[in-house]
Order: sequence, then structure tokens, then C-alpha cells
Amino acid sequence: MAKRTASAVWEGTLREGKGTVKLGSGAFEGNYSFASRFEDGVGTNPEELIGAAHAGCFSMALAAGLTKAGLKPTRISTTANVRLEKVGEGFKITTIDLNTEAEVPGIDEKAFLEHAETAKKNCPVSQALTGVEIKLNARLLKSAAA
Repeated sequence: MAKRTASAVWEGTLREGKGTVKLGSGAFEGNYSFASRFEDGVGTNPEELIGAAHAGCFSMALAAGLTKAGLKPTRISTTANVRLEKVGEGFKITTIDLNTEAEVPGIDEKAFLEHAETAKKNCPVSQALTGVEIKLNARLLKSAAA
């Protein structure tokens, strides 16, 4: 199977230093700092990147489950809110809220929510993050053709 790579370089102390993160594919490279991680500074941060990975993985897992059930999702849009909190003397990602909206012709609300829960449980990123509480807010939108 696929092996994916990303890298990071940090220069300097925690508060005054700066770093860059880069995806092995070259699709993204960005700066990060203490301010972009723990305050409202400019740049990215590890939690934001985890959120992007989780939102993408969940959306694909949901599409896969729906397709396997014979459905053809039109659109799945997911946002992951990753909460980083001070716990004891350090920091911990405590919660990830997955908020998804989907257009799926031919499915009822109950079946959609079951598929969404299964995707949350089984997507590889969710499985990698088992030490984090993952909450799901899934909403089925009416299809434009309906």
C-alpha cells in the first residue's frame, strides 16, 4: 500500500523559533510558529493539518460506504475542528468535531446517519486518533434535483 511522507524543520527556541512543514508530494509547504499554534498568529500548525487530514479521510470513507451501498453521493463537505488544550503541564488534542453536510440522492436521514457513524469509526485517520474524543454532527442536505 501507499506510504506517505511529510517533514518539518524547527529553528530556534519554542517561543521565538519558527518552522516549516512540507508534504512529500509537494502539494503544500507552510510556515508555523508558537503564535500560529497557541495564539492567533499567521501560519499553519500541526492541529490544523490533522484536521485537514481527518476531514478528507472521513469524507472519502463516507463516500466509499455510500457507494458500496449502491448510492451515488453528489457532494460531501466536512470540517474538522481540532481542540488543543492545556492538560496538566502539557498540551493535548482533546476533541475533534467533525461537521459534515452531504447531498446523497435516494437515502433517508436514518440510513445516512448510520453511514456517517460507520465512516467516523472506520476511516484510517479516526483509527489513528483513538486517544481523542471524536464527535460527529452529520446533516443530510436535499439534493438540488429533488
